[in-house]
Amino acid sequence: MAESVVRFDEVSLGYGKRLVLQGLTFDIKKGECLGVIGPNGAGTTTLLRGVLGLIRPRAGCISAPGALHYGYVMQRQFLDTLFPFSVADIVRMGRFGRKPAWGRLNRKDRQQVEDALEIAGLTDLQDALYRELSGGQRQRTLIARALAYEPDVLLLDEPTNDMDVKGENQIMGLVQEIQRKTGGTIVLVSHLLHVVLNYAERLMFLADGKAQL
Repeated sequence: MAESVVRFDEVSLGYGKRLVLQGLTFDIKKGECLGVIGPNGAGTTTLLRGVLGLIRPRAGCISAPGALHYGYVMQRQFLDTLFPFSVADIVRMGRFGRKPAWGRLNRKDRQQVEDALEIAGLTDLQDALYRELSGGQRQRTLIARALAYEPDVLLLDEPTNDMDVKGENQIMGLVQEIQRKTGGTIVLVSHLLHVVLNYAERLMFLADGKAQL
């Protein structure tokens, strides 16, 4: 049985006086793709924030066996297109979290950026301006940025949001390719069951503040 990288034990999460999720007990296993399904407002983003440690449990405990590095691609992420960032510029940003303040990228950093671009199918677009990309290409760029960080756990919040069927299939194919090439742990959130059904190894459903595996 695969070891757990993150464990929830009777966890409740919320904001202010409002509880969003209650009594969550589950684990995220090393090397798996866990699909989290829930309608809008079910608390899927809250769950990811709990994993990241951005909010503390109201009850219960979230534990991990050691220090983990997370790559997070948030829902509807905004990058100011006023600045002429290239695809490679965006992906390089993923290395900054691994560097001391004002640290320069070294050979290893540059290689990791090249690897992330290759996995995301962006090598030929690395000099293209981010603001000129299609929606699917922008999402690939943000996923590549998260990969450049060398995450132990990759968290994807609605990665196919507002995409057509072709775009959905391309992004989900990329998720499959990431797991095949890196063997990493992926948590994939969507409100659409068909998006993750054929890709996730396990599914967790969120509804009415509860979780069902």
